[in-house]
Amino acid sequence: MPTSSASTTDASSKTPAASGGVQSLERAFDLLERMADAGGEVGLSELSAASGLPLPTIHRLMRTLVACGYVRQQPNRRYSLGPRLIRLGESASRLLGTWARPYLARLVEETGETANMALLDGDEIVYVAQVPSKHSMRMFTEVGRRVLPHSTGVGKALLAHTPADEVRALLARTGMPAATEKTITTPEGFLDALEKVRKAGYAVDDNEQEIGVRCLAVSVPNSPTAAAISISGPAGRVTEAVAESFVPILQGVAAELSVALANQNPA
Repeated sequence: MPTSSASTTDASSKTPAASGGVQSLERAFDLLERMADAGGEVGLSELSAASGLPLPTIHRLMRTLVACGYVRQQPNRRYSLGPRLIRLGESASRLLGTWARPYLARLVEETGETANMALLDGDEIVYVAQVPSKHSMRMFTEVGRRVLPHSTGVGKALLAHTPADEVRALLARTGMPAATEKTITTPEGFLDALEKVRKAGYAVDDNEQEIGVRCLAVSVPNSPTAAAISISGPAGRVTEAVAESFVPILQGVAAELSVALANQNPA
C-alpha cells in the first residue's frame, strides 16, 4: 500500500498522496464486490476489463487480499473469495437483523402477523431476523434457517428483477424440490411468478413452503445486500382481501428501513 507523504503537501490541499491508501482500500473493496458479482471466482484479466484498472495494480491488490485471507488463489491461477469473509458476512448479517427488528416489530403491531427479514446468500434464502406474532401458531421460519428461493415469498421478492437467464441458472444449481403440493417446480412457472411480482409490487407464498401458511413479501430497496421483509400467518387470516391493506404497510416499512440502512442510523 502506498505510503503517505502528507507532511510534504500544502496543508490547504486535498493531500492526494495521503489519500493513496484510501484509494487502494476503495479499489480493494471494489474488486471484492466485482468478484462476488461474478459468482465468487474470477481471473485477473476479467477484473481488469470490469474495473478498468491496470493488471499490475490489480495483481498488487490481490496479493494483499490473499495474504490477509480475504481472497484465495486457485490452482488454475484464478482468484476466489476467501474464508475470512465468512466471519465478516455472518457478523454483518446478525447486525442487519438487529437493526431490522424495530421495523419488524412495527409490522407485527400493524398487521398482527409474524414478520421476517431474509437475505439472498449465494443461491439460498437465509432468515436473519424475526418478530413473532402474538398468536400461538408456530411458523416454519426461524432466524438462521436456510431455504431455496423458489418456494418462498421472500425468494420471489428478491429475484423479481434478476435477469431470466440468471434465475434459470440458479434454479438449475439448486433444483426445485416440492416442499408442498403447491410449490412451483418448473423454471417457467417460477419466471411467470416473478413477472406477477414485478407487476403487483409484492410477492406471495401461497401454501408453497408450508401448508396452511400464506406470506406476503417485498424487497428492501437499495439495501446494501439483497434483502426482503415479509409477514406470514395462517392462510385463513392472510387472505387476498387483507393483502390490500397489508402490502402498503410492508412497502412503507421497507422504504423506511432502506433509508435507515443508507444513513447508517437504523435507530
